[in-house]
Amino acid sequence: MNPSVAVVILNWNGKAFLKQFLPGILLSQYDNLQIVVGDNASTDDSVAFLQEHFPSVKIIQNDLNYGFAGGYNKVLERVEAEYFILLNSDVEVTPNWIQPVIDLMEKDDRIAAAQPKIKWQLNKNQFEYAGAAGGYLDIYSYPFCRGRLFNVYEFDQGQYNAAQEVFWASGAAFFIKSKCWKEAGGLDADLFAHMEEIDLCWRLKNLDYKIMYCPDSEVYHVGGGTLQTENPFKTYLNFRNNLIIMQKNLPAGDAIFRITIRMWIDFVAWWHFLLSGKLKFTMAVSKGHWHFIKSIAKTNRKRKAIQKPYTKHAGVYDNSVVWAFFIKKIKYFNKLT
Repeated sequence: MNPSVAVVILNWNGKAFLKQFLPGILLSQYDNLQIVVGDNASTDDSVAFLQEHFPSVKIIQNDLNYGFAGGYNKVLERVEAEYFILLNSDVEVTPNWIQPVIDLMEKDDRIAAAQPKIKWQLNKNQFEYAGAAGGYLDIYSYPFCRGRLFNVYEFDQGQYNAAQEVFWASGAAFFIKSKCWKEAGGLDADLFAHMEEIDLCWRLKNLDYKIMYCPDSEVYHVGGGTLQTENPFKTYLNFRNNLIIMQKNLPAGDAIFRITIRMWIDFVAWWHFLLSGKLKFTMAVSKGHWHFIKSIAKTNRKRKAIQKPYTKHAGVYDNSVVWAFFIKKIKYFNKLT
């Protein structure tokens, strides 16, 4: 029999997405599966809708909105399975999306987490922002994906049809062995949302686990379903959280060096927002940096004893992706050198 799998969808006021995509998830071709919706204190009628129309789905209700990270931690404390799949509510799945990833992960005890090929639900030939063909970090911990550099999205022409170890797997469709989830301590609830899956993958890599991309499984992500891309709060979270996870996971000397340079790179973004008249985004960058500085002592207490040299990890691009994209005008992953 296949290992037990729990697909866990964290919902917050997402009735429309549940109505649209949950029927397809229930048709998933896997013989040892449970479907769980964790509700993060929705204020719409999501729960009543699920109870009426999808009685086979297990519902776990949180008393508050704990964000993506804290919400999943609370819900998964009450789920028993050998594998967890953290699935965004705005993801359309294909019938055989689970088996290929589980088969890949079962081949190697060191594989802790993985993601499928993630394409755009509105144009299914194109890779999607949140994951594409697997996540990378550049030399200053700037995250990007195979198949997506900044606002350039590649079309799927089979260029990423081989399984490969990557740095991080997307939280939009995140497969993880439950024992590894527990060993690493789950997601960092203080991050609230954004980059919490990168942090978890980084901690797993520091524990000598692998993160994989599986091209034999495809899902389609709408994107921006809970927090729209053009949102100052999202900008704040991204700038703050990126610095926090660098402090948590880099060796001490590396952390000081790379965070210093990264903050100067962020300052360029600050000027860009200011000169573009996007004052709310300018303030979001400043707020993100300030809150990172305020949290340094707290973050330092989270640092683990095991810190691996950064560039030794698979999935690290040993140059600046910002420089490559904006100065050298490199727009595609396979052109990075």
